Amino acid sequence: MTYAGKTFLLIAGGGTLGTYTAKELLSLGASVEIVCPEEKHSDHPRLSFHRALGTAEVLSELFAKKHYDGIVDFICYRNHEDYYAIYPLLIANTDHLVFLSSYRVYSDRQLPITETAPRLYDVITDRHFLETENYAVPKSKCEDFLRNEHGSDPWTIVRPVISFSARRLDLLLYSKQEVLEAVEKNRALLLPETVRSYGAGIDWAGNSGKLIAHLLGKPHTHGETYTVCSGHGMTWGQVADAYSEVTGLQVRWCDEAEYVEKVVTPDAYWRWYYDRIYDRTMDVSKVLAATGLTKADFATVAEGLRTELDLLGWKKP
Repeated sequence: MTYAGKTFLLIAGGGTLGTYTAKELLSLGASVEIVCPEEKHSDHPRLSFHRALGTAEVLSELFAKKHYDGIVDFICYRNHEDYYAIYPLLIANTDHLVFLSSYRVYSDRQLPITETAPRLYDVITDRHFLETENYAVPKSKCEDFLRNEHGSDPWTIVRPVISFSARRLDLLLYSKQEVLEAVEKNRALLLPETVRSYGAGIDWAGNSGKLIAHLLGKPHTHGETYTVCSGHGMTWGQVADAYSEVTGLQVRWCDEAEYVEKVVTPDAYWRWYYDRIYDRTMDVSKVLAATGLTKADFATVAEGLRTELDLLGWKKP
């Protein structure tokens, strides 16, 4: 497969997922433009950056010059109505629009999880969650907006699992550099025994970006939803073992009550009680069939960790 001659726009694509999506698109022959607020410089002739926020004004200037073969919108819309407002501008200027949802929309009502599994927004009666949670709920509302009001348009919904990289080495609720700081200080991280055998909703960002890139520009993905996960099927216990193998991290498995008391901060409340405490065993057959990729095309968690640590220049003590 080649994307030679095609141009894709990644809005807010300067982060982890956007970087790897761009890398894969470039490898397939495409040209890539990225709108992001970070200062970025391209070392590739088919990659260019626009330093800006993805506002209607900025995007209108780009669209006045070019129609894009595909757009991936990486903006996290905390207010779903902001997406409703920008959508007409996006869909009018591309042949394929990808909306970034999240695996966190899934409830715990079905295993393994498929794209048709019940969502939290559809089955949860916790009014506080429905009225104040600002991640899974607005993403679900945006999904419904696409399906119910624009079902015939060329959009695709993607639901990536946690995608770790050098920017954020995720392990359950630990993120950013907490894992490496624990290693350097010879301090064990607490993990709850409750989830040790549960499927972990995590993957290397390089795998996630590859999947998103291979969904782009394919008419059979229009109007569809895909869980973005390469399907190694690891449990949190196995993920912790991979972190320990690669970094030397020490883990102390504890009971759930101790973990909640010492680790689950108010900011992490929704992530814990409506996501991390769930078994996230995924059925990834739909996304693999749509992209034509197989598990052999992806790095393992340990391989992804080594790649990211090399980028950081970090060495195991």
